Amino acid sequence: MFYKKQKSWEIAESEVTDYEVYQNRRQFLGTTLAVGLAGALPTMALADVTEQPKPFVDVSKSPFSTDEEKTDFESITTYNNFYEFGTSKQDPAINATAFPDSSQPWKVVIDGECDKPGTYDYEDLIKPFTLEERIYRMRCVEGWSMVIPWIGFPLADLLKKAQPNSNAKFVEFTTLYDPKQMPGQRRAVLDWPYVEGLRIDEAMNPLTLLSVGLYGKELLGQNGAPIRLVVPWKYGFKGIKSIVRIRFVEEMPQTAWMKANAREYGFYSNVNPDVDHPRWSQAKERRIGEFLKRKTLMFNGYGEQVADLYAGMDLKRYF
Repeated sequence: MFYKKQKSWEIAESEVTDYEVYQNRRQFLGTTLAVGLAGALPTMALADVTEQPKPFVDVSKSPFSTDEEKTDFESITTYNNFYEFGTSKQDPAINATAFPDSSQPWKVVIDGECDKPGTYDYEDLIKPFTLEERIYRMRCVEGWSMVIPWIGFPLADLLKKAQPNSNAKFVEFTTLYDPKQMPGQRRAVLDWPYVEGLRIDEAMNPLTLLSVGLYGKELLGQNGAPIRLVVPWKYGFKGIKSIVRIRFVEEMPQTAWMKANAREYGFYSNVNPDVDHPRWSQAKERRIGEFLKRKTLMFNGYGEQVADLYAGMDLKRYF
């Protein structure tokens, strides 16, 4: 008899939230909290799991927004992939309630192949930029999708200030590594810290966003507070969360999921219905809150803005 040994990056079926359970997520989260947290936090209520973030003011509307119906705030903040806080979809909402530590100023390093490297406090980093709301379709590799009203500013605006030099061919991003705050990092699920990357022309594309909020309010911990990447024509894992470093590099970065399993997770990770994940089809997706599946769109429907970036490339080879 053949027994398959589970690799460190693989998630057991028992750890994947069933979609029908998710649909009844109020009951699911309430039960999880009652059983899993009753001993440590006997008075904790569901309302405490997703605390209300602070609102932004003077946010402009973006012409890049879709007119599709937005996914509700509860779904966006309770059904997340953020392995730093656990591998189940509900873990981040439970484990990231106090993240990031408000007593520690958040800093982002920008360095590498650029003429103006620097270390910035979060507030100083975003101060020069006008924040805007962009309602983007977002697609996850597991077959589900959302429509999220992000708040942020174009990544290109920040990168230009650092003045990348001619050696800068790629941009590498790194998530905070702090197992004390991020309990998922205490397990070797991935090679921590989480690293992602874009080709520099992808990073400079007007669609690529550094997000600091959603639904008009600051990001919660489970959504990548205080600053994260949003690349709407790529699968969700490219949108690295809780960024502490942005580095210009000459060689293609080895990203977290490429190191874990390059056969399943390529560098480009463009939404492509013609390239199946080895364990499931990408031809259709289920929008969170809907029962029926819909056809997956090439580049997640953003082909008009990004298809020229990949002219002449074999997108089945460079997946």
